[in-house]
Amino acid sequence: MVNPSTRAQPPLDFIPPALDLRVLALVRLGLPYWMRWREQIQQVDVVNTDGLVHLLQAFNAQETRFLLAFRHPSPLDSYCLGHLLWYAVPQRAKELGIELKRPVHSHFIYDRGIPLWAGNWVGWIYSRLGGTPIQRGKLDRQGLRSARDLFANGQFPLAAAPEGGNNGHTEIVSPLEPGVAQMGFWCVEDMQSQGRPERVAIAPLGIAYCYITPPWKELDRWLDRLEQENGLTTPTAYRAGDTNDSAMEHRYQRLYTLGEHLLTLVEGYYNRVYGAALGQPDPTPANVSATNASGDAETDSRFKADSKRFANRLQALMNAALQVAETYFKLPAKGSAIDRCRRIEQAGWERIFRQDIRDDRPLSAVERGLADREAEEASLRMWHMRLVESFVAVTGQYVKQRPSAERFAETVMILRDTVCLIQGENPFPRPHLGPQRAVLTVGEPISVSDRFPDYKANRKQAVAQLTADLQAALEGMITATGHRPCD
Repeated sequence: MVNPSTRAQPPLDFIPPALDLRVLALVRLGLPYWMRWREQIQQVDVVNTDGLVHLLQAFNAQETRFLLAFRHPSPLDSYCLGHLLWYAVPQRAKELGIELKRPVHSHFIYDRGIPLWAGNWVGWIYSRLGGTPIQRGKLDRQGLRSARDLFANGQFPLAAAPEGGNNGHTEIVSPLEPGVAQMGFWCVEDMQSQGRPERVAIAPLGIAYCYITPPWKELDRWLDRLEQENGLTTPTAYRAGDTNDSAMEHRYQRLYTLGEHLLTLVEGYYNRVYGAALGQPDPTPANVSATNASGDAETDSRFKADSKRFANRLQALMNAALQVAETYFKLPAKGSAIDRCRRIEQAGWERIFRQDIRDDRPLSAVERGLADREAEEASLRMWHMRLVESFVAVTGQYVKQRPSAERFAETVMILRDTVCLIQGENPFPRPHLGPQRAVLTVGEPISVSDRFPDYKANRKQAVAQLTADLQAALEGMITATGHRPCD
């Protein structure tokens, strides 16, 4: 998410859920056309729809309250959730002879920052669809109260992304935030305090995207463009769109060289401007062949060493970028990269969306000028955090381990996002490389009620264990049927 604001503004107001069934009906009606023609999602396949049908049946019978914990690899996920609940589940329920209450829908939690870059109309739509916002970088008591109330008392189940934000990777699950697990235990507490018999569960939902036709020509065009923007003149040893072994190896070499070059440029920027003292790249040529058909042990060893070296450089760079923002905002450098990003984001918001600026208290011209200057400075420092967000799930071996069109595309788009940020542009919405198929996998529900005795004995440990088990469930869905969804 890119914060477009460089002027001081009133504080961010909470947007209360205000479900409007007329808005829901209109959005539901337009979803298939929007997905197919605007977002190029041509097909949605659902694995284990029956599991969700039975969960909803138990929800309607007031036997179960549940939260749908979905993977968040892409901004397109919300459309796929809509298709699942509004079309796939009702159709399957009808086939099974199960009568579900209409409409089939869910409340959901969304990042309060989305309307800042997507437009205020998005906040209006989300509110009318029964969504509730949360500010991720602070203890948002009002947002948490709303989400907790919807989980325990809402007309529909609740949906949330335990990864917090989309990471751009279909086959990598980012470390989960503990909020979903905590809300599960809160819901059990609410059931007991109200004397209600409902069981509480968390239902994992995997989401993956596959290209119907691998967009190799489009990927090659983007490699050409990114090389040009980075000042690289890499000779192309294959025709655009070729997929023979030689073409795949050269394509990977281009991608690796581009990533290495961009990493070196940004390292140099932080060394030169902020004295970050980042290590210089190893002059030893990297082993960048896309495949290792011979299984040569020496080649495999070089690959592992190169991947580790790249990953270490990237981690050092992310740490340096975060420290620049943390130093300005006077924040501690503790926790994961995601934790640090959220604290920086909230510190920036507090300087842009200010408690002392309201309609009933106009500022003088000088006060306004100083407030705008503070907001501009905060926005500039938040840029470093946005850069880290682009790389937070990147590894040095994701494409090489499996050089599929999907992994190539995800990595190329992350590099494209980074170049956009460096050039001061908004990377969203991303360009579409070609028609896609979405694969949604409904996992086995995890009972939170059964874990409640553990929660009463040690709350922190119980939340951590439930989060870890949910992480394992989401990761297991990537290869749940013995092969990846896009194979």
